[in-house]
Amino acid sequence: MNIPEQILQYITGLPDTKQSDILELHNIILTILPETRLLFDNGKNRDNKTVANPIIGYGFQTIKYADGKTRDFFQIGISANNTGISVYILGFKDKTYIASTYGKEIGKATVTGCCIKFKKLKDINIDILSNAIKYGVQATSET
Repeated sequence: MNIPEQILQYITGLPDTKQSDILELHNIILTILPETRLLFDNGKNRDNKTVANPIIGYGFQTIKYADGKTRDFFQIGISANNTGISVYILGFKDKTYIASTYGKEIGKATVTGCCIKFKKLKDINIDILSNAIKYGVQATSET
């Protein structure tokens, strides 16, 4: 099964309320990033044990850790969780940037160093989220 098929299977397997929000968010991101590389992590380890929520990833970056090691990773990620939806914007060195720049205007969401969490898509300002995603991809593409 290819990555778009895995993503579709993941989305259609979600409860109806989250399914529609994740699908809409997925389509919004594909509109913002039409040529993006898609990734999918099913949240399972090598033993097929669930260790995390599945994540749809968009874009590509190499993250360098303090010990000098690197890891290839996505730039933007979305995931359904028990309380709602998480949008991950990865790769910022300044862990306060997302919250200080977008946190006050985004709506009913918790904004941390690399994550924007909300219950439903209608609770947030899509334009502000789109701006955060665009900025995240631009900033992490320059490194």
